[in-house]
Amino acid sequence: MSPKSPKKADQDLLSVIIPVFNGPTIKKDLKAIKSYLDELNRPYEIICVVDGSSRPHDPTKANARSAKSKTIKVYTYSPNRGKGYAVRFGMARARGGTIAFIDAGNDLNASGIGMALEHLKWYNADIIIGSKRHKASKVSYPWQRKILSIIVQRVTRFFFNINVTDTQTGLKIFRREVLEKVLPRLAVKRWAFDLEILAVASRLGFKKIYESPVELNYNPHSNIEASSILNFAIDYLAILYRAYILRYYNDSKEDIWENDPQLKLRYRS
Repeated sequence: MSPKSPKKADQDLLSVIIPVFNGPTIKKDLKAIKSYLDELNRPYEIICVVDGSSRPHDPTKANARSAKSKTIKVYTYSPNRGKGYAVRFGMARARGGTIAFIDAGNDLNASGIGMALEHLKWYNADIIIGSKRHKASKVSYPWQRKILSIIVQRVTRFFFNINVTDTQTGLKIFRREVLEKVLPRLAVKRWAFDLEILAVASRLGFKKIYESPVELNYNPHSNIEASSILNFAIDYLAILYRAYILRYYNDSKEDIWENDPQLKLRYRS
């Protein structure tokens, strides 16, 4: 069933999207983020999207639902569709004039949200992205990730003229008017979603994209799998193909944009 006509968004509200997949700590994560947002003294909503599951008897859905409250909404669906789909699913239901997403888990400190909001205001920015490579960030991460981050940054600057040092950290904040233009054009659901949303925004003229510091503690046992790098590279090349060969992101291609009713915006400025 397609959604009804969009309602009026609340420009004073902050919407925070939290995608989660196989996340046994999600109840603790939601409470920690809620506790931090309470300290900001501004209206907010948390939208947790449980992106399916790959395991039988996975507790993620039940744990997330047990954290529901007046300010925490939880949505679930099946099967798993990827982080990009989960974030867009949440954004489609966000009521706020400012919309953020942050990865679940205990890697990223929720204080990065407040820092990004300050940067958004200070720079009058279109988008603020949390960056591991910001000089003020408190983070230690594997050399493999540093090399990959540098490669992606150089290529992204060359092809899309986006001068940022890190596109992949799981914290970003957008003004609603940016997302209203960008979201309908997106195609990536999994590996390079973060890059695509920035690339499309830049092509549409939203050039005020800046970085803010984060505090991040990596799981020392985590590694980048070769398959993940390959899948990211394939998605990256697909974005280039859509941008420069198909001109898929241009207004003239609106008829061929994906039209998933679950991803249509329920609220507009």
